[in-house]
Amino acid sequence: MAVPETYSALDLRGDFALSSPTIDIKAPIALPGDVHTALLAGNHIPDPYFGENEKTVMWVNETAWSVERQFTASAADIDGYLTLTLAEVDCIATILLNGEVVARTQNSFLRNDIDVTGKVREGNNTLRIEFDIAPDVAKARADRHPFPIPFTKNYQTNGLKGIHMNFIRKAACHAGWDWGICLMPIGVYGTMSLRKSRLARQDSVQVDQAHGSNSVELSIKTRLFAFAHGEVELEHTIDGQLITDKVVVQKGENLFTHNITIHNPRLWWPAGQGEQPLYELVTNLEGEKTVRQIGLRKLEWIVEPDEIDHSFKCRINGRDITMMGANWIPADAIPSRITPAVIRDLLESAKAANMNMLRIWGGGQYEPDYFYELCDELGILIWHDFMFACMSYPSDRPFLENVRQEITQQVRRLSHHASIALWCGDNEVIGSLNWYPETKADPGRYIANYDRLNSMLGNIVEDEDPVRRFWPSSPSLGYMDFSDGWHSDTRGDLHYWDVWHSAKPFEAYRTVHPRFASEFGFQSFTSMNVIETFAEAKDRNPSSPVMENHQRNAGGNARILETMTRYFRFPRDFEQMVFLSQIQQGLAIKTAIEYWRSTKPRCMGTLFWQINDIWPVASWSSLDYGGQWKLLQYMAKRFFLPVNVVAVPQHDEVPTNSRGTPVEGAPPTTIAFRGINDTAKPVSISLEVRAVRIGGGDRVVFSGNTAISPDAAITITALPFADLAEDEFLFFSWRDAQGKLLGENDYFPKPYKAYELVEPKVRAAWSDNDGEFVLTLTADKPALFVTATVDVPGYFSDNAVTLLPGRTTELTFTPRHGAKPSASELLHSLKVRNLSDTF
Repeated sequence: MAVPETYSALDLRGDFALSSPTIDIKAPIALPGDVHTALLAGNHIPDPYFGENEKTVMWVNETAWSVERQFTASAADIDGYLTLTLAEVDCIATILLNGEVVARTQNSFLRNDIDVTGKVREGNNTLRIEFDIAPDVAKARADRHPFPIPFTKNYQTNGLKGIHMNFIRKAACHAGWDWGICLMPIGVYGTMSLRKSRLARQDSVQVDQAHGSNSVELSIKTRLFAFAHGEVELEHTIDGQLITDKVVVQKGENLFTHNITIHNPRLWWPAGQGEQPLYELVTNLEGEKTVRQIGLRKLEWIVEPDEIDHSFKCRINGRDITMMGANWIPADAIPSRITPAVIRDLLESAKAANMNMLRIWGGGQYEPDYFYELCDELGILIWHDFMFACMSYPSDRPFLENVRQEITQQVRRLSHHASIALWCGDNEVIGSLNWYPETKADPGRYIANYDRLNSMLGNIVEDEDPVRRFWPSSPSLGYMDFSDGWHSDTRGDLHYWDVWHSAKPFEAYRTVHPRFASEFGFQSFTSMNVIETFAEAKDRNPSSPVMENHQRNAGGNARILETMTRYFRFPRDFEQMVFLSQIQQGLAIKTAIEYWRSTKPRCMGTLFWQINDIWPVASWSSLDYGGQWKLLQYMAKRFFLPVNVVAVPQHDEVPTNSRGTPVEGAPPTTIAFRGINDTAKPVSISLEVRAVRIGGGDRVVFSGNTAISPDAAITITALPFADLAEDEFLFFSWRDAQGKLLGENDYFPKPYKAYELVEPKVRAAWSDNDGEFVLTLTADKPALFVTATVDVPGYFSDNAVTLLPGRTTELTFTPRHGAKPSASELLHSLKVRNLSDTF
């Protein structure tokens, strides 16, 4: 018998009227959406991303705003219990319905389900939202707190005064960061609806998995909110199986559990390791239907004693799989610009670069449902921080209660996703106790303060999602360990920032041996065509006020240039400087990840900082704002190859200076070639290593076949460093047993500036290969970091490649954003450059 359908929902999205009690501006605003977008559309503010306009628009977040609309409800719409659902109100606001206050919100991470039964009229109604000035509220709360809790120094970049974001629940980076603009957006996002229920509504559906030898038992936990005592009909459908149940509900929250066994399950694997089959679960509560895609996989974090200290690795369906990827920040500083199409584009680029994990960083936000659905579809696992970062937070009872509701709701919302791999308490909060005078002066108080919040987070995960691991912080050495996790590399996860923040050489990455590197990075300038969107020609200088405003890390531009002089000859103009900065960034992260992957199984994860940008800015990202591939993204596709070969310089004794830092440029004794196999099957490869003269000519120094076991890394061969001539570098390629080229790599024993580069003649020709555009590259002399760009949105199958005479390299172009370029568009906009062009 079919479940009766009594549920309905009235969509409240649409045009509202925006106004302010203090400023004479009235404008339409589309909700879901934000105030900045409405003001931009009405020409009330300039583009905040252009020039130094950030300072010009700062008044927006220092102003009180209201939004209001009329809506019509029929008698059928209101014949039942009514819930006004506003998925995300950003941030502190009063909700009025027909002039009556029905709720006050103070947490943008909390879905608001407001009982408005009897408050909606047949006919015309008025919904009004009045936003408080969030920075003022935050400061007042901080001032009232019984002891000082400083906010992060990241808010004081470029002379900003800073906001006490630790006292309000909103994306911390909305107030700026060392890569972010300060806009403090105001708005409403996600679902806006008036929901009618006969007796009860759905609040959450969670799915726990118990894996047997050839079956998976699903425990479906459904939470219903009932407005009164009574009986409702609940139905679940999955894999052709149907459960229908009449359940008795009591007023308030009710939990019901139903079990379904799926036989001969199709298992879900992360990208690159298998397929991502998804089972559709449909839940029906008297017409309120919700749909979830369920991926069946057994995921464990193995943290146990070993011969080093403690392992830290992700085991999926019985296999220990190396996690490869990057850190994720919100996709835009203006929330209205974050759309499913934007998110899909970014996530597909992650998968295209052989990534299988992203870390959602704790200073950002819980993403919308479609983000996690796409990750399930694409096979991208998520290390999920809770939203706390780089500063202490209050631990008084009202704050903890508000956070308890937030975390409980978010875990219940997201835990059914196959992509969620781990819940992490925060980003660098315990480490931040060593950053501020107040916390350093009284560590006992602030550690106790920290523990009250962090322990609550762990308890919520244990109660709500017991099958997943809770990790206290990133970085962390483990449960109840408040010691320094930044520099200990024998257990837990590691943040290694000495190469960027302490200006150590790239070679310093090889002096640490993490179990899991969850954060590390090196900056570059954003690409030239992106710079042109915010800087006029006169401002395209690394020291101009505009370029410095689009660099939020103190001294960042200087550090890029200082490092450049270590490894390269100084570029001849600004455009070449931008290009060279991206080569340099890619080399830094390549040095780290190739070495750390070569130490497998010691290191079982590398997530660099960061994949995306929130606005156009000089940063650590591998994708420009807007999703265009920087050179780091191309290099990531290569250094994350599942079957890889890397060169590892080795010293009989590592030369260091008096501070223990490796002596820059000290030659190694030998160069080891490590073969890495991150697949479930043994592989046989043939490796050829050539010593190449920078001016032309080469010789084979090794050629041989080797077998690599599943999920292993081995040394294939080692070459004496002394066998290389002064002007030689190493170029190597490997093929599978059928002769198919799997990858190419190179190793330069000296800084690039030490070589007398010749100017190669690089030839490029387009062809059509079964509807795909293929660019064929050749060179008459060795050409380094050969990079092709076109004006059409898209990316090549490879870039920043090394070309040798007599070898042909083919690059396939993949359009983005639905672009359908013609051959003439690609031909006329093609630019090909290489390292010798830079000086």
